[in-house]
Amino acid sequence: MASERLQKILAKAGHGSRRSAEKLIEAGRVRVNGKVAQLGQKAEVGVDEIRLDHELVHGALAKVYIATNKRRGVLSSTGGNDQRPKITDRIPNSDNLHIVGRLDADSEGLMLLTNDGELTNQLTHPRYSHEKEYRVLVSKSPKDEQLASWRRGIVLEDGHQSRPAKVSISRPNGKGAWLKVVMMEGRKRQIREVAQKLGLHVVKLIRVRISSLELGTLKSGAWRFLEDEEISALKSPRKIA
Repeated sequence: MASERLQKILAKAGHGSRRSAEKLIEAGRVRVNGKVAQLGQKAEVGVDEIRLDHELVHGALAKVYIATNKRRGVLSSTGGNDQRPKITDRIPNSDNLHIVGRLDADSEGLMLLTNDGELTNQLTHPRYSHEKEYRVLVSKSPKDEQLASWRRGIVLEDGHQSRPAKVSISRPNGKGAWLKVVMMEGRKRQIREVAQKLGLHVVKLIRVRISSLELGTLKSGAWRFLEDEEISALKSPRKIA
């Protein structure tokens, strides 16, 4: 087996994306043959002794890809002291899986869990511009100018200019409306913040698609392994209109 950069080895072994693996190396948490590793260093699995926080790093793990429908009130996390239910509670052997595309506790819908660091990076890094689609219920039907502002993008509280989004009314709901929102970024609570700044109140928020992966008929709180063709589509995503 040929030598590879350490961040690639760590990602293959399930220790995050290459980007997060680089941070582990920079923090001095990785050792090769007893010496603190340097960013850009190469090693060979099975020949060199690679350790992360003194734990031996083994070769590439069998890749796992799980889709789950997060329920409202469930946290998009795997640890911490918060006693509320977590997304991994119902999924066996999920402690070492990365959560792709987190949702706030009040939101629900599609989430992807995997130990594929490369795919995690591809789906979360802004430069790849993967679409995420949401169904959003607002308490009052938006005006044309509110939708136009949302589509153009607005300045958020932290000064970030949101990217243009596809926003349309799917159907009325009493005095409110269900919106279809398609965006290529996912900052924390972004949809809720954008809606609030436009004078709209989000009643319910459901993610129904991440890139080519769709929520479909997966029931709330349920999970399933991805089909081979779904995995292939995520790695080489088709353009979605």
